[in-house]
Amino acid sequence: MKEEDQITEVATDESVPKDKKAVKAAAKGTAAASARMRWRPGLSYQWIMKNIPFFLFLAALAVIYIYNGHYADKVVRDINRTNKELKELQYEYKTLKSEVMFRSKQSELAKAVEPFGLKELTLPPVVLVDSIQK
Repeated sequence: MKEEDQITEVATDESVPKDKKAVKAAAKGTAAASARMRWRPGLSYQWIMKNIPFFLFLAALAVIYIYNGHYADKVVRDINRTNKELKELQYEYKTLKSEVMFRSKQSELAKAVEPFGLKELTLPPVVLVDSIQK
């Protein structure tokens, strides 16, 4: 406050020196004082209390932003894990399908049922006709 009082006295005092150096020094002092006066009211207690809802809003946005980043990372990890599982299941499906196709060949079926006493027919099938029908 003392500097402000001195600056206002210099500005209102009629005994301002006519020297250029003194005028420049007074101008520098006035600019510095006015800069201090401009910033001081902006950081007052009343201004901070008035803007608390805005600060809370900014804090909430920051929390949401952080949460969104973590959630996106989690979703990407889940998608990658699901893609790996899908590829493994596709490989398993193709392997089982080729195995079934191989086992369902006529030669492989004959080998599989031979221990049960079944053999492949060498004669063509015979059509049975019911003799009771008229």
